[in-house]
Amino acid sequence: MVEISKKDWKLYRERLPKWQEHFMERLTKKYIELLSSPGKASDHFWELEERIRKDKKSPGVQLRVTKSDALWDIASFVGNGIITMDELEGFSEDLIDAVKLILRR
Repeated sequence: MVEISKKDWKLYRERLPKWQEHFMERLTKKYIELLSSPGKASDHFWELEERIRKDKKSPGVQLRVTKSDALWDIASFVGNGIITMDELEGFSEDLIDAVKLILRR
């Protein structure tokens, strides 16, 4: 497996907060849709509580940032729809190829 380069590591740390913010914006829109849908307020409340508890565990929300896990985390972001392969523009071909390899497994 490819070890992440210094350049890729720096770019990853720069982009990670933006990726997470974008993902949380999507989650917030889903929560608004849930809360605005027909039904009982109590049902909405408990469904929202369950979704938030689950969503907090997503790497798109919180993540222990380590260089050794960065490649796997990026692949997870792509695999879970948090980011697209297009958002890896600027990263090395080695990193992009490694992400593709992980996703094929």
